[in-house]
Amino acid sequence: MQRVQQRPRKTTKLKGVKSNMRRILTFCACVTVFSVMAFAETFTGRLIDSACYDQQKSATTCDPSASTAAFAIVVSGKAYKLDDAGNTKAAAAIRNRSDRSADPNKTPTQIMAKVTGTKEGDSLLKVESLEVQ
Repeated sequence: MQRVQQRPRKTTKLKGVKSNMRRILTFCACVTVFSVMAFAETFTGRLIDSACYDQQKSATTCDPSASTAAFAIVVSGKAYKLDDAGNTKAAAAIRNRSDRSADPNKTPTQIMAKVTGTKEGDSLLKVESLEVQ
């Protein structure tokens, strides 16, 4: 009996390399996405007038008004100033509050806010989103 020799299969290394490269790139993309999300923090606290706070060094009488241009958020006794984008978002949120729709001239009391962003330095927040509660 004669044995019939089978031809060896042609396997290309290129197919395996593409598969491994795809896995590596997928892994790197996932790591990048999760690391960026890890840098953003959420701060929930009292929204105050930053200029008033700078003068008085106390947040007790520094509630923001419709004319406030610079804001800060007090979280656990520490004040974090908002960046320019955050100030714009906070001013718009204060103007559009639901409790102001009935009486636009009403002086607001303590305003709580939830800010998502990253700390720059010791007391500045780069704001990604701001929600007035």
